[in-house]
Amino acid sequence: METLFLPMLLLLLALPLFLSVRRQKKQMQEHQQLQNSLQVGDRVMTSTGLYATVVDLSDDETLDLEIADGLVTTWLRQAVTKKIEPVDAEDAEDDEDDEDDDEFEEQDADRSEAEEVATSTEPSSKQ
Repeated sequence: METLFLPMLLLLLALPLFLSVRRQKKQMQEHQQLQNSLQVGDRVMTSTGLYATVVDLSDDETLDLEIADGLVTTWLRQAVTKKIEPVDAEDAEDDEDDEDDDEFEEQDADRSEAEEVATSTEPSSKQ
């Protein structure tokens, strides 16, 4: 029993370390793929939450982002954390309709529950 204790302890300590290194490596690879896929005209979000449009990719370490009409700033490529995909107008309308339907269904369910409780309670008798 004592001979298995040390290997089991090492395994319990090494497993979380291995999994975290693997997860970090995967995130770095995804970030690198994002950096390589950037093109002029892409909408992006920076690590600070700023939404902008890519204007220039000529430098290997930096890129130019247009944050407002005519306002171009230079950022490190690593600051770009997310590529924003354009939303079709039809998809946006469908999503809004679905959300409205869900709200009405929830309200109807709440109302039904309240009615059931009100009808199922018997009037209390006075003593």
